Amino acid sequence: MQRLSSTAYQAMTEGAEVIEQDHDGYKVLRLKDKTFLKLFRVKSTISSAWLRPYSVRFARNAIELTARGIQTVDIIGCYRLERYKNTAVHYRPLPGQTLRQVFPALNEGENRILAEQVARYIAQLHEKGIYFRSLHMGNILKLPDGALGLIDIADMRFSRSPLKQELRLRNLHHLARYEQDVQYLIKDQTFCTTYARLADVEVDKVAAVMHRS
Repeated sequence: MQRLSSTAYQAMTEGAEVIEQDHDGYKVLRLKDKTFLKLFRVKSTISSAWLRPYSVRFARNAIELTARGIQTVDIIGCYRLERYKNTAVHYRPLPGQTLRQVFPALNEGENRILAEQVARYIAQLHEKGIYFRSLHMGNILKLPDGALGLIDIADMRFSRSPLKQELRLRNLHHLARYEQDVQYLIKDQTFCTTYARLADVEVDKVAAVMHRS
């Protein structure tokens, strides 16, 4: 992790577009060169985030995902900002649209095809030992070539072996909390039956989780 002076930060972010912010300040900036700067704020003086910053976790997760064959953002660097309780990760974005953007424009047949693709993709993540705590349709991109990829990847963990059934269902529960996502996945049984078959989980257990929103 590099230390980024206030002067260097101001120069880097000059003319940047604010993509996300809250009452504490900027969270995500699109820089003039079309790369992104994601800021992580440490709110507590006693926090593990000082020892293992979320920016570093984000970068390491990107490297690990790529090593496991999952498309995600391309890391440029990690920074600790001078005079701010912030760290930041600088990366090249993954091109495409979030599935929250894609699903509403689809007809019934297209919805079914994408729901099956999403089920296959999540089953693949789980088979590769990837537990994505921020699993929702806003963090999965449909790429220009039709494949899927992940963004906002700070909060995940990796296993050397496929996830056990309990963890698979728990991760689906994260997804099922978002009604705007689930409505497109439970229009018929495509998502549930596809995931259940590939993950070797009873379809009733998958359906029970997905219909709990």
